[in-house]
Amino acid sequence: MLASPWWVYFVIGGILLSGYLSMKYSREEREFEQEWIEKEGNVYMERLAEERARRTKEGS
Repeated sequence: MLASPWWVYFVIGGILLSGYLSMKYSREEREFEQEWIEKEGNVYMERLAEERARRTKEGS
């Protein structure tokens, strides 16, 4: 390994850094998407509850 040119070490380091950053940001994006999905789901469930209450009120 010591017989390799100096730039090979930079290439290997760049590959490792790129892999690390890719994993880090994909995890962050997944967490952000999960929060967004939960938020939108809560909005939808609130809308359903309001509609159910409105129909119950109209039916009475």
